[in-house]
Amino acid sequence: MTDIVDAAWHKVLTTYGEPSRPEESPLRKPFASLVRVAHAEPLLRQLSPWIGMWELHFSRCTEMEYTWDIPYIGTLRDGWYYVEGPSRSSPRIAETDSAQAAVAMVIDRLPPGCGPAFIGNAGELAAYEKARDRR
Repeated sequence: MTDIVDAAWHKVLTTYGEPSRPEESPLRKPFASLVRVAHAEPLLRQLSPWIGMWELHFSRCTEMEYTWDIPYIGTLRDGWYYVEGPSRSSPRIAETDSAQAAVAMVIDRLPPGCGPAFIGNAGELAAYEKARDRR
């Protein structure tokens, strides 16, 4: 794991991994639980996390434009989660009331040889993989 990925996880954990305050979104508490559960998984911890719209995404690279080849987990009201992806046009995989189950669904769908995260963006990663595969 790289210092860049460690720093990204640290930011996600300190920004979103703490319990909610009463004035915050009702999605905050289940999202904080999700972040902590995902970080506890070594296969996900080696990927670069990013957040958008109460969704936890995982990228095989550390810079924007991120990869979109790993399912992501979103938070619903009442402590439920959904797993979708890997792209926005993909159908919903499942809904569950367990952060652990949602994380397990993502792990089960990781691309072969996934991780550690590549230092760079998705285009640079694709070029690196293409050159590597030609050898």
